[in-house]
Amino acid sequence: MTIRVLVADDQAMVRGGLRLILEDQADIRVVAEAADGAEAVALARELRPDVCLVDVRMPRLDGLAVTRALAGPDVADPLRVVVVTTFDTDEYVFGALRSGAVGFLLKDAGPALLVEAVRAAHAGDALVSPSVTVRLLRTLRDRVPARTPARPLSDRELEVVRAVARGRTNREIAAQLFISLSTVKSHVSGIQTKLGLRNRVEVAAWAWEHHKVD
Repeated sequence: MTIRVLVADDQAMVRGGLRLILEDQADIRVVAEAADGAEAVALARELRPDVCLVDVRMPRLDGLAVTRALAGPDVADPLRVVVVTTFDTDEYVFGALRSGAVGFLLKDAGPALLVEAVRAAHAGDALVSPSVTVRLLRTLRDRVPARTPARPLSDRELEVVRAVARGRTNREIAAQLFISLSTVKSHVSGIQTKLGLRNRVEVAAWAWEHHKVD
């Protein structure tokens, strides 16, 4: 299956570079480029790409506004947005993920991590640049009020939560806990339902809020 990607960045050279990296992969195709936020929203709604790569600073609408429009809490059928930026600040990281992004990647992270982030988003996982992950989750823990689950999590679900909070993919969790991939997916879905959360990044944030990980 080919992963269809939209690239939104106000610099043509950056868009071209991202396209070259992504289309060097047999399973990824860039279906559209946008030079500003408003164009990104319009193209994404029209084409429904599998993954949207969105820069933070763009004309007309910035990346956070684009993320909210495509993946925010009020969006009925959200798209998968990965924010790609040069700006490693808590404001942008926190804002992007709370706006509905499933990933946050620094532009200097390298081609391999970019490709991994696209594949992770398409698979329903999340990827945040390792250099900001721990700081990000601690920030979320400090800023976001803890929420109590409607139903308590089981011991196995707590194990999955801790693994998610440490950035493990579904396959890595399955191997770590000696369970099937489908069982991991079922646990993650059940955890999100119990906690009233939309994605794995919010699950990780919940784990830090409740001091479930060190």
